[in-house]
Amino acid sequence: MTLWLAIPLVLLVLALILVLSSSIDFRIRCYKHGKNDLLELDVTSLFGLIKLHYELPQLVFKGLEQGVWGKFKETGTATTGVDTVKEEIFDKERVMHWRANVNQAVKSTRGLKEWLKETVAHVKISKLDWSTDFSLGDAADTATASGAVWGLKWSIVGFISQWVKLQQHPRIFVKPVFEDELCFAMEFVCKGKMSVGYTLYALMRLSRRVLREKGGIGHWRNLLKQMRQEPHGKV
Repeated sequence: MTLWLAIPLVLLVLALILVLSSSIDFRIRCYKHGKNDLLELDVTSLFGLIKLHYELPQLVFKGLEQGVWGKFKETGTATTGVDTVKEEIFDKERVMHWRANVNQAVKSTRGLKEWLKETVAHVKISKLDWSTDFSLGDAADTATASGAVWGLKWSIVGFISQWVKLQQHPRIFVKPVFEDELCFAMEFVCKGKMSVGYTLYALMRLSRRVLREKGGIGHWRNLLKQMRQEPHGKV
């Protein structure tokens, strides 16, 4: 009888060790060439058993008031099994709504910024490639601007490196195109991961910080309710 109880317990412990030793892997790709746009996010975990794919194959700027229009696609084993495709508008009203949610989360959690900084520090970036080809229509202006683009890119990479761990040296490319017409092409690829074990530990610490804040649980409950009821800005 003891043996029959021990076997499931050992299997449960082994399964728990496997889960905690796995990682959450992600890949972000942003591509733009002329009128062709693509923004992708792939997330895998538990050794590939869980997969998620998010895609924005098209983005259209409709003006300061109407915002940005995009077609959103979601697939993967962690979804309902049916591909989700919908059109959305990201306008000023929606951005303000997100900002209000962030402010509410900060007020409802003790030391949320410190928790976020400590958590993101455990993200390991294994690949960061960023290439840009462009022309301003004038050779002299293009050559001058290429230096500014170089400086801007490395400033952004330097800022990122203060938050996450870069396991490999980033590959940054700037290619001035000496043509008489305006043109722009860009591709950004980033791969990284964070362990499942630390993710669960970070969530436990976040729960503790919420509990320590007066009214934190109630505020977070209202915040999650508001997020579920958030207008999606559908076209």
